[in-house]
Amino acid sequence: MAKPAVHYRPGTYQRGEDTRRRLIQAAIEVFAAEGYEGATTRRLAERAAVKLPAIPYYFGSKEGLYRAVVDDIAGHVESLLAPTATRACAALKGKALSRKALLDLLSELLDAFATVLAARENSESIRIFLSRAEIEREAMLAPLHESFTRNILKPCAEVVGRLTGRPARDQATMLRAIAILGQVQVFCSTGARRKLGWPALDDKRIHAIQALVREHTEAIFREAKGPGR
Repeated sequence: MAKPAVHYRPGTYQRGEDTRRRLIQAAIEVFAAEGYEGATTRRLAERAAVKLPAIPYYFGSKEGLYRAVVDDIAGHVESLLAPTATRACAALKGKALSRKALLDLLSELLDAFATVLAARENSESIRIFLSRAEIEREAMLAPLHESFTRNILKPCAEVVGRLTGRPARDQATMLRAIAILGQVQVFCSTGARRKLGWPALDDKRIHAIQALVREHTEAIFREAKGPGR
């Protein structure tokens, strides 16, 4: 008996990807506004303008959709930070770098971090989503924390260690690296934008933040002692 032919239906895959994307985008906004417990699957489906069974079909459950949101954000962060992190790690494995070269490398990492914080069209919802997740479901943020540590914190700590003559994993080095990265987060925060009257972070404002962070970073290391001086 002949097996029935399997016919490919053009557009099926694309429609599926479109539905998944709409659910993820809607979930960012709904989870940000209502939290994990407050967000119902019906509300999520309505916001995405899809049928309720689409959530279990594509993600298994509400928790699966939540994890997909975190993975989506982590993947976006990875795509923006990884190229800079890779270049920085390659430079640090080569010959000894001058103090200026190390500061340039650190500034490149900080510039990339600032770009990430201002990158996405719904970045305000993402910030709220992540803030709530830190309180409500912190363990689920592991993929994002791992990407951040690998692509920005560790390379920054390595450069800071070279500038100060201390091991990259030294607690003082890590604290200094976190403090330097923290200023980028502060300048890109919603509160800072409101105080400055900035409705959004356009290229001009991002460049202003990057220039100020570089100025502050150079001042921090002006008295730093290390082989790069």
